[in-house]
Amino acid sequence: MKTSTKAGIAVLALAGALTAGAALLPGEQPPSPPAAALARGPVSGVSGEVPGSAASVRETIDALTGRLRRLPGDDQAWASLGAAYVQQARITADPSSYPKAEQALARSIALNPGNFAALTGQAALAAGRHDFTEAVRLARLSAEANPHGPGAQAVLADAYTQLGRYDEAERAIDRMMGLRPGVASFTRAAYAAELRGDRAGARRMLERALGDAFSPDDIAYCHYALGELALHSGDLAGASEQYRLALRATPGFTPALAGTARAAAFGGRTAEALDLYATVVERLPLPQYVIEYAEVIRASGGDPSGQWTLLRAQRDLMTGAGVRDDLTWAEYEADHGSPAKAVSHARAEYARNPNLVAADALAWALHRDGRSEEALPYARKATATGWRNALLLHHRAEIERAVGLTGRAGRSAAEARRANPAFSPRLPALARFS
Repeated sequence: MKTSTKAGIAVLALAGALTAGAALLPGEQPPSPPAAALARGPVSGVSGEVPGSAASVRETIDALTGRLRRLPGDDQAWASLGAAYVQQARITADPSSYPKAEQALARSIALNPGNFAALTGQAALAAGRHDFTEAVRLARLSAEANPHGPGAQAVLADAYTQLGRYDEAERAIDRMMGLRPGVASFTRAAYAAELRGDRAGARRMLERALGDAFSPDDIAYCHYALGELALHSGDLAGASEQYRLALRATPGFTPALAGTARAAAFGGRTAEALDLYATVVERLPLPQYVIEYAEVIRASGGDPSGQWTLLRAQRDLMTGAGVRDDLTWAEYEADHGSPAKAVSHARAEYARNPNLVAADALAWALHRDGRSEEALPYARKATATGWRNALLLHHRAEIERAVGLTGRAGRSAAEARRANPAFSPRLPALARFS
């Protein structure tokens, strides 16, 4: 099947999934999950929450809606339902779950103002919509209501990371470790170590997470995270093996299939990568996967326009569900579209979330727009923590070269090669952690 045809089918499937997922509350019959719900959603680096399978989340939602038909005054069931809808959105890339989560969590708060479970759910919802400042506010309220709840600390760790407040994120992770050491806390600790450039420490934390994992979903997630760590250090064979183990634990785990596609693309196995990406995007048309697929199509001499159409459809659907994602569009426009638009998106993202990735996006957008002198401070900030990220180091090298810092540019380029010998500037999205 041609890639343009597949993209058209994916657009229709995505629209159909969101139409079927129109807001419903207990008393209405839940629809069957879309086909994409059989796969799991994305994680960010190794920092994301460890999700359950789409089927298990659907079962939880069904059970809670049944309970609430009988007991509509159960505020904790409403809070659990809202949290399940947030999880469903993350797993299926179906943003129509966010309004349903909002309604369920608001019902819980109305029944029991200030209850920590609903506040934690609202904080997770705000984070899902990329409103990390609001996520911090709500998670703090939840932690005040229940100082012993690890869920609020998990949201705080993620939100602080996105806000570029890394010391506060690590303190939240430490509190989470003290309250409930396990897969969710160890994977967050691994990502914090990686941002400091401590790959060995990150690996140790992920191995601890794997040792603590017992469900197939948790095991798959940990192997996937180990695969990503290996991939971004240039160990393609090690990455492929970890992705294989993830898929053995949970055959429908789409992120591991996407990782396998990345490893194939970086290893020069283009036909294999294209076949894998076609399956990934058909299952789960997330912006990250769509852009990766388009880049591999373009690198192979094909026409990626169908994927760009799908990407715009996903953007419109996410925006309609209250998700603001300037970062994706800053990166897309800088690499594949209008540098001026990239600058606008990147400035908006950095103003809200001044983290390392947003700093890099702004630096690269400014450079591509011919404003390399202005870009240089942001490129330096993006690499200031010691994070061994080849893409960020490559961007810094190109910006340094553009402003005449030839020696520094050479050192930055060498550092990028050491960080990931397999990195290819032709496939930037495949090296991203965003």
